[in-house]
Amino acid sequence: MAAAALVLGMTAALAQTGTKAPRAVLELFTSQGCSSCPPADALVLELAKDPTLIALTMPVTYWDYLGWKDTLGKDSFAKRQKLYAKARGDGQVYTPQIVISGSSHAVGSEKAEIEKAVNQFAVTGFAAKLALKEENGNLQIKIAPTGAASDEVSGVWVLPISHQATVPITRGENQGKTLTYANVVRGMVRVGDWNGQEATITAPLAATQAPEADGYVVVIQADRPGKHGYVMPGAILAAAKGPATR
Repeated sequence: MAAAALVLGMTAALAQTGTKAPRAVLELFTSQGCSSCPPADALVLELAKDPTLIALTMPVTYWDYLGWKDTLGKDSFAKRQKLYAKARGDGQVYTPQIVISGSSHAVGSEKAEIEKAVNQFAVTGFAAKLALKEENGNLQIKIAPTGAASDEVSGVWVLPISHQATVPITRGENQGKTLTYANVVRGMVRVGDWNGQEATITAPLAATQAPEADGYVVVIQADRPGKHGYVMPGAILAAAKGPATR
């Protein structure tokens, strides 16, 4: 693993993203055991081709009891979805659900509603811009606020992704279907904190890697304090795709 990381670091030594921010980040909470999810999965596959969007798939596990265990699902994604609902205060947890930039949500197959939410978010946009650079086995994350600086602490996260994953379903509500997913998140690694000021955070390139991952996304997300000391995910303040060099 160390040797692989070293080779990756050398081959991508000068790779760097552009500085143009996306319009929004879309997180699809879906399940292979959900009969109403395939249209949303297909829509996100389409939306992922839009260079002005970052569209992610976060498969959940709470429908596994229906006869098919989601092969991509993670309990941590189900928890994230529930914490989003707590943070918003509406308690709405369902599949397929898309969360737009950590704030609003829509049915994952409703393209018009998703676009409406994206356009509403774009009025204010992100609070910061990111520039990513891979060099000497590290990832440099340069952060520049787009407005007035804030002293609130937010998390800087690296999300390894699989750009595409295809799964044949042999049991459950989607039995007989072959489903294809875009930008499947394989994990979430917090690599630092952001206090609203211009900053550069350095993380090992290993943070961008995970089994089956062939890319990554970086997001800055506000921390929202919850009861009993836990932290809920708040608004996404900045986001960028990793260099397309793999």
